[in-house]
This record gives sequence, C-alpha cells and structure tokens, in this order.
Amino acid sequence: MEELSLHILDIVENSIAAGARRIEIIIIEDMKKDIFSIEIKDNGKGIDPDTLKKVMDPFYTTRKTRRVGLGLSLLAQSAREAEGDISITSEKGVGTVVHAYFKHSHIDRKPLGNITDTLIVLIAGNPEIDFLYEHRRNSNTYSIDTREIRSELGDIPLNSPDVIVAIREDIRDGLKGIAAN
Repeated sequence: MEELSLHILDIVENSIAAGARRIEIIIIEDMKKDIFSIEIKDNGKGIDPDTLKKVMDPFYTTRKTRRVGLGLSLLAQSAREAEGDISITSEKGVGTVVHAYFKHSHIDRKPLGNITDTLIVLIAGNPEIDFLYEHRRNSNTYSIDTREIRSELGDIPLNSPDVIVAIREDIRDGLKGIAAN
C-alpha cells in the first residue's frame, strides 16, 4: 500500500470484523519532534495473548478467505522504513490499540493519502458504528465524532447522501484548516 490512509482502512475493517462498535483514529503530526503518528483504538473482541504474538507474521491470519494477513506486517514495514515502528496492545473482551509512528521528514515515509475518502467509506458503509477521528498538526486540531452528528440528525440516517456530502465537506475543510496554520 502506497498510502497510509489505505493501511488505516485495512486496520479499521479488521476492527469492524472483530465486532467493534466504537473506533478512534488519531493522527498526530508534530514537526518539532519530527513525528507522524497513527493510532487506531477499538472496543472489539480483542486478541488473546497467543494470537497477539502472531499478528505481525504475514503468513498468519484468522481469515478463512485467504492464507495470508499482510495488513499489519506491511504497516510495520512502512513504519520501520521511515525510522519508526509499530505496537499492538489488546485485551480479550476490551479491544485493541494499533499505534504506528514514523519520522515525519523521512524520505521513505508514505504519504497519508486521501484520508477524507477513507473516512467517508467507513462512515457511509458502517453508519451504526461510532467513529472518532482526530488529526493534530502541531498545535492545530481537527476532530469529528459520529456520535455528535447522529445526535444532531435525529431520525435522519448518518449515511443519507446529503449527510455524507456535509461530512465530506466538514472533513475536507477541517483538514485544510489545520494544514494552513
């Protein structure tokens, strides 16, 4: 995967498959510390300690549809290529946290890519799941929480076309706002 947003999509899809009802995606860009960080937290079924030891192995997967599970191992490779690393913590019945970090200025750090489209795909395709997205760039922060949007909408579905257009615009404008400062 050439964009980090696709790694995020893959990990969040794993969270959804693990029964998560709330997923937090936190991106931190700290230019002073030269760090680019991605953290994904879920409240899914969690991973038992024996399986957790194997999740970074590209030839291990719990899926029945294919024999390899490349997502986490590819993200780990991307992080390490950019002087970073990855950690995964999980507790059975509580959830999982995947944290990858990169040297922000590293020439081999993959670009974030189209995070707006990634978030829209996740929200529109899973309107019943609570998503919290937070993006910090230095001292500027943008965040969106589908719980808040849902409470404002009342009976209007989160994935109705007009709502998705409004969410897309909010994300796009919010990310432009933190990038400009």
